[in-house]
Amino acid sequence: MSEAEGIARLEYWSAVANRLYYATSALLIANKFNAQTHRGVVHLLGMHFIREEIISKESGKFYSRLFELRQTGDYDDLFELTEEDVKPLLKPARDYIDEIEELIKI
Repeated sequence: MSEAEGIARLEYWSAVANRLYYATSALLIANKFNAQTHRGVVHLLGMHFIREEIISKESGKFYSRLFELRQTGDYDDLFELTEEDVKPLLKPARDYIDEIEELIKI
Protein backbone atom coordinates (compact mmCIF):
# COMPACT_ATOMS: atom_id res chain seq x y z
CA MET A 1 0.00 0.00 0.00
CA SER A 2 2.83 2.39 0.76
CA GLU A 3 4.12 1.95 -2.78
CA ALA A 4 0.71 2.88 -4.20
CA GLU A 5 0.54 5.91 -1.92
CA GLY A 6 4.00 7.01 -3.04
CA ILE A 7 3.06 6.66 -6.68
CA ALA A 8 -0.13 8.62 -5.97
CA ARG A 9 2.00 11.54 -4.80
CA LEU A 10 3.58 11.48 -8.26
CA GLU A 11 0.07 11.37 -9.80
CA TYR A 12 0.63 8.24 -11.91
CA TRP A 13 -2.94 7.06 -11.42
CA SER A 14 -2.81 4.00 -13.71
CA ALA A 15 0.23 2.74 -11.80
CA VAL A 16 -1.58 3.33 -8.48
CA ALA A 17 -4.55 1.24 -9.64
CA ASN A 18 -2.15 -1.47 -10.76
CA ARG A 19 -0.40 -1.65 -7.37
CA LEU A 20 -3.66 -1.72 -5.41
CA TYR A 21 -4.92 -4.62 -7.50
CA TYR A 22 -2.08 -7.03 -6.71
CA ALA A 23 -2.72 -7.55 -2.97
CA THR A 24 -5.21 -10.30 -3.80
CA SER A 25 -2.54 -12.30 -5.61
CA ALA A 26 -0.53 -12.38 -2.38
CA LEU A 27 -3.55 -13.86 -0.57
CA LEU A 28 -3.93 -16.58 -3.18
CA ILE A 29 -0.23 -17.43 -3.16
CA ALA A 30 -0.19 -17.60 0.65
CA ASN A 31 -3.04 -20.12 0.44
CA LYS A 32 -1.37 -22.16 -2.33
CA PHE A 33 -3.82 -21.19 -5.06
CA ASN A 34 -2.33 -20.62 -8.47
CA ALA A 35 -4.16 -18.46 -10.99
CA GLN A 36 -2.95 -18.52 -14.56
CA THR A 37 -4.77 -15.35 -15.59
CA HIS A 38 -6.11 -12.18 -14.03
CA ARG A 39 -9.62 -13.52 -14.50
CA GLY A 40 -8.44 -16.64 -12.70
CA VAL A 41 -7.55 -14.48 -9.68
CA VAL A 42 -11.08 -13.08 -9.68
CA HIS A 43 -12.51 -16.59 -9.94
CA LEU A 44 -10.36 -18.05 -7.14
CA LEU A 45 -11.08 -15.13 -4.84
CA GLY A 46 -14.80 -15.61 -5.38
CA MET A 47 -14.76 -19.38 -5.04
CA HIS A 48 -12.48 -19.76 -2.03
CA PHE A 49 -12.87 -16.55 -0.06
CA ILE A 50 -16.10 -14.74 -0.92
CA ARG A 51 -18.37 -17.76 -1.34
CA GLU A 52 -16.93 -19.18 1.89
CA GLU A 53 -17.59 -15.79 3.58
CA ILE A 54 -13.96 -15.35 4.57
CA ILE A 55 -13.98 -12.07 2.67
CA SER A 56 -17.14 -9.98 2.51
CA LYS A 57 -19.12 -9.49 -0.67
CA GLU A 58 -18.44 -5.76 -0.33
CA SER A 59 -14.70 -6.44 -0.39
CA GLY A 60 -15.23 -8.66 -3.41
CA LYS A 61 -17.05 -5.85 -5.19
CA PHE A 62 -14.27 -3.46 -4.27
CA TYR A 63 -11.72 -5.89 -5.70
CA SER A 64 -13.76 -6.12 -8.89
CA ARG A 65 -13.57 -2.33 -9.16
CA LEU A 66 -9.79 -2.49 -8.75
CA PHE A 67 -9.67 -5.19 -11.41
CA GLU A 68 -11.62 -3.01 -13.84
CA LEU A 69 -9.37 -0.02 -13.17
CA ARG A 70 -6.25 -2.10 -13.61
CA GLN A 71 -7.53 -3.48 -16.91
CA THR A 72 -8.39 0.02 -18.09
CA GLY A 73 -5.13 1.53 -16.92
CA ASP A 74 -2.95 -1.19 -18.38
CA TYR A 75 -4.70 -2.02 -21.63
CA ASP A 76 -6.92 0.82 -22.79
CA ASP A 77 -4.60 3.19 -24.63
CA LEU A 78 -7.44 5.61 -25.31
CA PHE A 79 -8.36 6.08 -21.65
CA GLU A 80 -6.22 7.74 -18.99
CA LEU A 81 -7.08 7.13 -15.34
CA THR A 82 -7.32 10.35 -13.38
CA GLU A 83 -6.99 11.41 -9.78
CA GLU A 84 -10.79 11.45 -9.57
CA ASP A 85 -10.88 7.80 -10.69
CA VAL A 86 -8.28 6.49 -8.29
CA LYS A 87 -7.71 8.75 -5.28
CA PRO A 88 -11.11 8.00 -3.65
CA LEU A 89 -10.11 4.33 -3.64
CA LEU A 90 -6.99 4.79 -1.50
CA LYS A 91 -8.78 4.58 1.88
CA PRO A 92 -11.00 1.62 0.90
CA ALA A 93 -7.90 -0.03 -0.56
CA ARG A 94 -6.08 0.40 2.75
CA ASP A 95 -9.02 -1.33 4.50
CA TYR A 96 -9.08 -4.12 1.90
CA ILE A 97 -5.33 -4.67 2.11
CA ASP A 98 -5.50 -4.72 5.91
CA GLU A 99 -8.16 -7.44 5.60
CA ILE A 100 -5.95 -9.41 3.20
CA GLU A 101 -2.89 -9.02 5.43
CA GLU A 102 -4.84 -10.39 8.41
CA LEU A 103 -5.87 -13.44 6.39
CA ILE A 104 -2.32 -14.06 5.25
CA LYS A 105 -1.16 -14.16 8.89
CA ILE A 106 -3.50 -17.07 9.62
